[in-house]
Amino acid sequence: MTSKEQQSLSSQPHNQETLTEDNNIEIHVATKYVANQSSESNKRFAFAYTITIKNSGADTAQLISRSWLVNDANEKTHQVEGDGVVGKQPVLEPGKQFSYTSGTVLSTPVGSMQGYYLMKKSDGEEFKVRIPPFRLADLSKLH
Repeated sequence: MTSKEQQSLSSQPHNQETLTEDNNIEIHVATKYVANQSSESNKRFAFAYTITIKNSGADTAQLISRSWLVNDANEKTHQVEGDGVVGKQPVLEPGKQFSYTSGTVLSTPVGSMQGYYLMKKSDGEEFKVRIPPFRLADLSKLH
């Protein structure tokens, strides 16, 4: 991301919330509409989201993969799955956290995402951390 993109991103209003704590993993999200990568006339609405994953448990956990359902306001859904997040499979020791920023493009100015992370404990046991729906919105389009 260029410094100009970062500056534009930081100047946009954002929505921040704590989503959940599941299996001693806390998920926090902040979302932003990215106006300079969007085009209303082309029905292209870009959003960035920053997710912080915190291990509030007593056992080390590694993020193995992700699965997202991305929905627009027209009920169009697409699924995104893959190893890790932003090319990483972070290992979270107890009390540690990992943050990353990624993005998605919708055909409407409002939508949502939800899904889960597949995690693995240090003993090899795998578990899912559910991520409830969170909103993606161009706040200037909301009344």
